[in-house]
Amino acid sequence: MNRILLGVLIGIAFGIIDVLLMIPLPFPTKADKRVAMTGAFFDRFAIGALIGATNLPVAPWLQGIIVALLVSLPSAIITRSYVPILAISVVGGAIAGFLIGLWGI
Repeated sequence: MNRILLGVLIGIAFGIIDVLLMIPLPFPTKADKRVAMTGAFFDRFAIGALIGATNLPVAPWLQGIIVALLVSLPSAIITRSYVPILAISVVGGAIAGFLIGLWGI
């Protein structure tokens, strides 16, 4: 499958999974929760899309980690939630990179 299309599809799946993980988290208001979930979805979507669109001279899973850290670090700094944001990014980025490396053309 085309790497970019595969990256977009994996990014959508990664975004949905991250939003589902956020459902039980408490937020001050419903509007805050909606904004946080929307931001998280697009952050994860961007990770998948960019992994599919890039070609670094490293193993695909490592490329996924690098892209995921670069995309998610600003969100982690702004929210001061380093561990949950970066941990999910690293795991998801590695999986996305591996899958795109495996199935992407």
